[in-house]
Amino acid sequence: MELTAQQIVDKICKALSEKQATDIKIVSVAKLTDIADYFIIASGKSVPHIKATFDNLEEKLEAEGIFCRRKEGYAEGKWIAADYGIIIVHIFNQSTREFYQLDKLWNSGNNITTYTD
Repeated sequence: MELTAQQIVDKICKALSEKQATDIKIVSVAKLTDIADYFIIASGKSVPHIKATFDNLEEKLEAEGIFCRRKEGYAEGKWIAADYGIIIVHIFNQSTREFYQLDKLWNSGNNITTYTD
């Protein structure tokens, strides 16, 4: 059985939360861009924490048969962007997140949800 986009979003958010990522936001961008349907944005405390968070995410999704098409920023670890097709995951350190402000850039007024587990 194929998972819905919402089920994948839920699995991503849960995997991020398991590693104590903070300020997890689900941004519906389907009406704003052709890049993806969702951005999921989260923060990590340090480079090792960001990498461990991504590693956990990748492991959990691969176990479900969901594979990252492309990832950027893993070596540096300040901002990892992972392309899962209709969902793009961004894991930032706090200063990089504040600088790029994706939460604000893609905010159309009612398209951002804060994840709570």
